[in-house]
Amino acid sequence: MPIDDQLVNSIKEMAKSLERPLSSNEYCIYRIPTWLRKLNGEAYTPKIISIRHFHHGSKRLEPMEKLKLKYFQRFLRRINDLNIESLVNAIKLHEERARDCYAETINLSIDDFVKVILLDGSFIIELFYVIQLQGEDDVICENHILLNPILWEAMEMDLLLLENQLPFFVLEILFSLAYAPNDDEYPSFISLAIKVFENIKDQEFPGDFGEQPIWHFVDLTKAFFLPSSKKQVLPRESNDLPRADHLYTASYSSKCLLDFKSNGILEIPYMELSNEMETIYRNIIAFEQCHYPHDTHFKNYIVLLNFLINTSKDAELLIRKGIIMNALGNNDSMTSLFNNLDMNIVYYSEEYAYRGLFRDLNAFYRNTKHTWKATLKHDYFGIP
Repeated sequence: MPIDDQLVNSIKEMAKSLERPLSSNEYCIYRIPTWLRKLNGEAYTPKIISIRHFHHGSKRLEPMEKLKLKYFQRFLRRINDLNIESLVNAIKLHEERARDCYAETINLSIDDFVKVILLDGSFIIELFYVIQLQGEDDVICENHILLNPILWEAMEMDLLLLENQLPFFVLEILFSLAYAPNDDEYPSFISLAIKVFENIKDQEFPGDFGEQPIWHFVDLTKAFFLPSSKKQVLPRESNDLPRADHLYTASYSSKCLLDFKSNGILEIPYMELSNEMETIYRNIIAFEQCHYPHDTHFKNYIVLLNFLINTSKDAELLIRKGIIMNALGNNDSMTSLFNNLDMNIVYYSEEYAYRGLFRDLNAFYRNTKHTWKATLKHDYFGIP
């Protein structure tokens, strides 16, 4: 039977049709997987500003393009002895690497790609510089036509969405050309970003996240939550952790939200719950699922809280103990939040970071002496 040349050529073309490799060490900016987006699409979608490229062209995000241009002009005025050609050449030199940071093909020409990277990158750098030097209130005041306090908070949240990121290495290149040579206080963009995040969060950066690079703002937010010590992985065992209302619980001050302690009393760092925190949590979880499938500190934290908080009674206890400040409306909303955050995520129980905590709490809870004592105190000495 003769070979169909047209079919052979068609198959050859199909084999060559993949424009870029499906794996890259640079991938760090991802589309939210469908199975996560369907749980709460708004938590992953920018409301007022687009940091290219996934949401480029959306009509409702166009007004903030004027703010970007304004800050781009300020950025150019600040770099007196550096011309635009130098900035363009610097980005063009790393254009291919920047594209490789997006886990989806960017259908822009080299010139258009460089243009939007330069505009968005200079906007972020200048915005952070002004925030640090003048404060958020001054930024809102001088941009009152485009910004008010509500829109400002929305823009802050937009900058923390996984689909709305620029790779840090691009920001570092622009910052090093424009600021670093004359700025001893902030020798790099990451040093400036950390300071801005510290002020916004009113929390010190842990500073011991290891040699792992920070890829973008979602990754930086995750780093603020990382525990101070390395995760403990123990042999497989039962994961039937008692609910919160079956345990002695207490709040304590910690720089790290994920830093639980147990010594007869389960100590949980204070946390605040709001719609904004749900957005932050969901984007960190999505980033971990895509980028750190076997190093999921934050996902482990959510799994632990889901074990602890099964009913509104559990939620009420944690609120009463001062462990959680709930701004979601009611205890059922808080319970529902943690139960939903745990949905549709891949979970490797053998790599669970809190396995040692599970073991200690289960051992303590199964000791009947402790159970009787807790029941006596809870049921008979809870009131005068």
